[in-house]
Amino acid sequence: MIKQLEVVRREHLKEKPDMATLGFGTVFTDYMLSMDYNPEQGWHNAVILPYQNIELSPAAQVLHYGQAVFEGMKAYRTGDEVRLFRPEENFRRMNQSNARLNMPEVDIDFMVDTLKQLVTLEKDWIPTGEGQSLYIRPFVIATEAYLGVRAATHYKLLIILSPVGAYYGSDHLLATKIYVEDEYVRAVRGGVGFAKVAGNYAASLMAQTRATELGYDQVLWLDGVEQRYVEEVGSMNIFFVIDGTVVTPELNGSILPGITRKSILELAQHLGYPVEERRISIDDVFEASQAGTLQEIFGSGTAAVIAPVGSVKYKDQELVVNNGQAGLVTLDLYNHYTGIQNGTEKDPFGWCVKL
Repeated sequence: MIKQLEVVRREHLKEKPDMATLGFGTVFTDYMLSMDYNPEQGWHNAVILPYQNIELSPAAQVLHYGQAVFEGMKAYRTGDEVRLFRPEENFRRMNQSNARLNMPEVDIDFMVDTLKQLVTLEKDWIPTGEGQSLYIRPFVIATEAYLGVRAATHYKLLIILSPVGAYYGSDHLLATKIYVEDEYVRAVRGGVGFAKVAGNYAASLMAQTRATELGYDQVLWLDGVEQRYVEEVGSMNIFFVIDGTVVTPELNGSILPGITRKSILELAQHLGYPVEERRISIDDVFEASQAGTLQEIFGSGTAAVIAPVGSVKYKDQELVVNNGQAGLVTLDLYNHYTGIQNGTEKDPFGWCVKL
């Protein structure tokens, strides 16, 4: 097991962007983390080095058989204090994804310690504007040059960093419009829907493109068997406030177990909201809307944090939620959640790791 981390300094640091104009995922910091794996040495060659392109064989198995797993998390800065939000949960989920794709697991404690060193080195890249953060992208790919269908023997783990604004732009609490996909499916139980693997997102792109062309922001996926039960949005887990209760689809093997989802459930209970994890059909959602008990819908994810949903389109029906505005429960959860993340509120759960 790796015990040491090498740091290779770059000669000249990059010019930092205008933090007031940040988008999402287009600017990258001075350094990244790299590690390699082979059966003889396990994970080895851990090094923080200048951000740069990587070299891959055209026969690298990731390019042909899709062994690729990734995570997403964020760092926040308030004054001189830098915080990570539940990084151990992300590396724990990375190990679950790795195991599903027959890839080697990582040492969670080592990865958290290594990430702390990387973010400390790059702390001047952390923006401090409202809705801004340092986005952290760890990922693992199969690098063995072999054209055969089996698990690879060689892998590379990288962590890259990107200063970002809000995922949906400067007005991050503007309600999004959701299109319910009723032709394609994203995942089925027994597959890889619960894992954060690259192929899940590739499978979603055609439906996302169609939704965008129709004027919608995101796709809401239904289950892959009956295509009746709500699962998740392309970049978020989904929540409904029905008659005062915060409801989200139960994890079933084809829904990603989001870290933000888990945290929102814990926070909502802490704040006194009734919470339910259960199967909910798209018909249930429209019936609740017609009955007047559907009060709010919002999505949750590392990138988007909490995003209110203003309308939902399903076949020839469209419902508008809370007059297309963020609801009171959504705003309450957003304010408490982001306050914990950026250090302006107490953290009663011990979620934040201070650097």
